[in-house]
Amino acid sequence: MKISSVIQVLLILVLGLASCKSTKKVQTNEVKTTSDNSKTSLDWEGTFQGVLPCADCEGIKTQLVLNKDLSYILETKYIGKDDKIFQTKGTFKWNESGSKITLDNTEKQIYQVGENNLFHLDKDGNRITGNLEKNYILTKEKIELAGKYWKLVRLNGKQVKAGSREPFIRFTAEDSRVNGNSGCNTFNGKYELAEGNRIKFSPFAMTKMACIDSNVEEEYMQVIGKTTSYSITADELIFQDEYETTLAKFEADFFK
Repeated sequence: MKISSVIQVLLILVLGLASCKSTKKVQTNEVKTTSDNSKTSLDWEGTFQGVLPCADCEGIKTQLVLNKDLSYILETKYIGKDDKIFQTKGTFKWNESGSKITLDNTEKQIYQVGENNLFHLDKDGNRITGNLEKNYILTKEKIELAGKYWKLVRLNGKQVKAGSREPFIRFTAEDSRVNGNSGCNTFNGKYELAEGNRIKFSPFAMTKMACIDSNVEEEYMQVIGKTTSYSITADELIFQDEYETTLAKFEADFFK
């Protein structure tokens, strides 16, 4: 065999081996990126709520909002100890397996991400066991009108100024009833929902107090009368008219 032929055979073998290694490397990477975990397969974005155990109070009412951009908003209230609501904002990061998140707050709180649940872990990232283990769970909030305190924050594009009475609205699903405060008087009535987030309010019954510092009641009641549809997220409710013009904006208050 000529020397040139030997060199050609060796080159073919070397190129073949390199090709095999490259293929294996690509296959390995594909397996790594397509593996399922909480981060990739669960709908983890949203608002989670619950009451965590407390050593010197009745419980820690907790709301944790996880956003797609890896930012969070954490609000806590110590039941039976303090009416103050503590809020922290920041970012969180996933662990390598995509099963747990760590908040960047001072406590470096760790949560295991489950299906519609967050499990509050100890400082070493382990599940808390014992009689209270079910109390260390935050549950994902369903996006519904009913069961929330909706605080009025904007009316016809203008910021609502706080008075002695806070304007709000609250819905009860069981009997399709609605009640609230106009910023002066309380009101109640009924509502009907239809396909496409359509909503219709019945005429309200209202108290007849005279409130000197209230400047939103008349406008608020007119807006409710014009409302024909709504849009909603976990923390925000928008009333719209027949032309889909925004009439009023409400924010959910988990602590009321």
